Amino acid sequence: MTTNPGVRLVRNADLAQTVEYAYAAVADAPVRSIWVAGACPLDRDGKTVAVGDYAGQTHQVMRNLITALEGAGASLRDLAKTTVYVASTRQADLVTAWQVYRSYMGEHDVPSTLVGVTVLGYHDQLVEVEGVAVT
Repeated sequence: MTTNPGVRLVRNADLAQTVEYAYAAVADAPVRSIWVAGACPLDRDGKTVAVGDYAGQTHQVMRNLITALEGAGASLRDLAKTTVYVASTRQADLVTAWQVYRSYMGEHDVPSTLVGVTVLGYHDQLVEVEGVAVT
């Protein structure tokens, strides 16, 4: 995946280089900002998919995120910041969701926060990803 030239990802050499994301992103004006509500693991009928499956739900979340961005005239490479929410207290579940998320992001290692939470909004929901994009 190519990176949006309007989004410059910042990797500071004074911070750990072992992380799988840039520490910051810069979007110089003029830009168009797009705030994407949390993409959820719902099908077109509003039903939660892949119940109990962190990887399966993350795939659906990412497909829905791509669709939401496309509807706003953007793509994953336009993201300047994301937050990945995982309903679990087990780090292994967070890592599972993160690995699927990263497989969609490719070389665009946008700043992101991975958060374990107790519950998400939809019945049987385990994963949600929200973001801010600039074009």
